[in-house]
Amino acid sequence: MSQKIKIGLLTRILIAIVAGILIGLIAPDWFTRIFVTFNAVFGQFLSFSIPLIIVGLITPAIASLGRGAGKWLAITASIAYLSTLTAGFLALATGLLVFPHMLAAGSVGETANPEDALLGPFFTVEIPPVFGVMTALITAFVLGVGLTITRGKVLFRAAQEFREIINRVIGKIIIPLLPIYIFGIILNMTVAGEVFRVIGTFLSIIVIVFALTLLMLLLQYTIAGTLKKQNPLSMLKTMLPAYVTALGTSSSAATIPVTLRQTIKMGVSEPVASFVVPLCATVHLAGSTLKITSFALAIMYISGIEINVALMAGFIFMLGITMVAAPGVPGGAIVAASGLLTSMLGFTEPQVALMIATYIAIDSFGTATNVTGDGAIAAIVDKLSAGQFGNPPAVMLDEPVEADSI
Repeated sequence: MSQKIKIGLLTRILIAIVAGILIGLIAPDWFTRIFVTFNAVFGQFLSFSIPLIIVGLITPAIASLGRGAGKWLAITASIAYLSTLTAGFLALATGLLVFPHMLAAGSVGETANPEDALLGPFFTVEIPPVFGVMTALITAFVLGVGLTITRGKVLFRAAQEFREIINRVIGKIIIPLLPIYIFGIILNMTVAGEVFRVIGTFLSIIVIVFALTLLMLLLQYTIAGTLKKQNPLSMLKTMLPAYVTALGTSSSAATIPVTLRQTIKMGVSEPVASFVVPLCATVHLAGSTLKITSFALAIMYISGIEINVALMAGFIFMLGITMVAAPGVPGGAIVAASGLLTSMLGFTEPQVALMIATYIAIDSFGTATNVTGDGAIAAIVDKLSAGQFGNPPAVMLDEPVEADSI
């Protein structure tokens, strides 16, 4: 009897990306809009599910910490913020050294937002979330820390059962549909032709930014690997499915299920992974900060704006905080940062438009850096906690998707 061949998630995602590019070169608009419509509905479901995922995973994870929950919240958030600041200052130092030799002074012309060129869905279905991402985080913190104080057995059991429901939603709905969702995103961007046009504008800067994201990941995993006594490159290889998934979704929050699974496979305990990964999906945006800082510097050089290092340092500190409020959707980080670009750096509307256009065109690389770095932070917290997160939960991704072939 022949054995059924299973295609791993990573392979399915790679197929979806390649197919999206190739089919997008010849696909008629009506065909593309079918998948755009699916993405619109699935995107609404993702937006609805993400706050529930955060509450469902973080609440029982915090509750299992015991009375040390507040300490580990502060430690994890501090490590994430330090990582974000490091990425920003790495981009600033590189830009100050390299950009003057690459970019000629000039003016930035009007550049339209590439979202305007994308095809729209045939229809949309509004599925508003019960509450926002930040509300979900605060709710999870309050409930989790409250349970460590009251030690309420009924509510703790309810939190565990709710986690089981969330795990089913992740394993049976979200992960199986992610490749189709990614295919639709790539297909639409290819048909619009905006990605290649915008990338061509800042190609040299994009190459540098991509190299910096790899350098940032090597730095993060060198630290994590040293603490955990593991090979950093092996750890990075394990996290590759999360990186590739983020390349397609451009959303840290939407990639939580894959990031969580790969972090556990990397050797991080389940309670720590359940606690750190959903939290860092919101508070850790090192890759996004690196990109925004680099592109802002590039536009300032091209526009002939004088670079004030002290002002840029302040911008990076504020950007790290602002990123926490970024929605868990593609392009959310640059939208959240637009206010700082105008208020602190004095960007005009055309300059902000160019920032948004360039950022969205390669949004996925920053997001992939964000989520992959979440695994390193989880490994660091796992080492620092030294078992203080308690025993692994009874049900955690109890029916995982088949392993990826890397």
